[in-house]
Amino acid sequence: MIAKIGRGSHLKGVLLYNYEKVEKDQGNIIHWHRMMESITGKFTIPLLERSFEPYLIANNRTEKPILHISLNPNPKDAVSDEVFSSLAENYMQEMGYGEQPYVVFKHTDTERAHIHIVSVCVDEYGKRISDSFEKVRSMKVCRKLEKQFKLTSAIGKTEKKDIPIQKVNAKQDNLKQQITSALSFVNENYQYQTLGEYNALLSFFNITAQEVRGIVNGKEKRGLVYFATDSLGKKVSNPFKSFRFSPPVGLVGLHRKFKKSKDFINTYKPQKRVRELVRDAMQKYQSQEGFKKYLQGHKIATFVRENKQSRIYGISFIDHTSKTVFNGSRLGKDLSANVFHHLWNEAESPISTSVKQNSVEYFREHIENDPIAETQRFSNTNVMEAFGSLLPMDIPDEIDNNTVNKKRKKKRGIM
Repeated sequence: MIAKIGRGSHLKGVLLYNYEKVEKDQGNIIHWHRMMESITGKFTIPLLERSFEPYLIANNRTEKPILHISLNPNPKDAVSDEVFSSLAENYMQEMGYGEQPYVVFKHTDTERAHIHIVSVCVDEYGKRISDSFEKVRSMKVCRKLEKQFKLTSAIGKTEKKDIPIQKVNAKQDNLKQQITSALSFVNENYQYQTLGEYNALLSFFNITAQEVRGIVNGKEKRGLVYFATDSLGKKVSNPFKSFRFSPPVGLVGLHRKFKKSKDFINTYKPQKRVRELVRDAMQKYQSQEGFKKYLQGHKIATFVRENKQSRIYGISFIDHTSKTVFNGSRLGKDLSANVFHHLWNEAESPISTSVKQNSVEYFREHIENDPIAETQRFSNTNVMEAFGSLLPMDIPDEIDNNTVNKKRKKKRGIM
């Protein structure tokens, strides 16, 4: 059995994610502890929220008081609702959450039936419950429960994860579940440092992420929405707000991921291999097709972004060996989008031969100061017109620009 522990600051988003399974007959509530119950015996989201409310009101220091745990037995194990309930109860007790209010959702939307436990990690006095050595303790508890309930052990049987062949299909009813699975896979397995690099990877799943802005209570707020796309990158679905997904895929969560990716890249330096191979491909192949095919042979995918005038304004490289994504300019100025635009669109230029022979020196001299930016900015006006009042008053993972500006002024000694 595998346990995954997540923490967040937005209770409603977590409840919505799980409750949608119940409404679609892809899950049900099988167990609850210290939760308010209605006269009809049916749970609703407002009722579930009220059970946690006293704990969240008492909390005044913990930034992420919402606890979201999934317990995943081996698909071969036939686990009944009663056993799932006992697993949840024993797990919460062993992990120090036995006296907390919690509700257990069983999900049946995949071949692996599993449960999600929603709770809070602060007690009734607002004090944070210790999570010291949580991963180690969780693994020990899982091994103990496997023996107790005669489940298949997860030791030595880690699943091999690779890029799923199937892309998101907007015509299917479970679109949100498809996007959720893809986002989880990307978040857990790949490293990226910018929204452009993130979107390069998502494009292989027919998904794109877009930043939007709006005014809430007189303050500018920023958020992130996701769309399903077709094979040409055109949006073919309504926007999905980031808080609707269980991984932390809003702006705040994404910037955290960027920092972790930066630390990983600074430590292991996978860009060295990618940079050498990209430069090697430029020397050997002047055509875009030959260039891409050469890199594919080294497990590097190329993602090119062009505008309506066929101008290349962005290029990213996805290294499936180190599982990292790099914008061309991050690898070097001689590998920026402008460089490849000139290389692939001016093949008959007199200087094309010198480009192949000494690309670094040529591009530094001629292209470095090209005024056309490598990144494309979206029109906030058009976005807000298309989405209407997209940003609610309670936006998870949002960034308050006024707060950011105040912090910057404070650092400079203005305030």
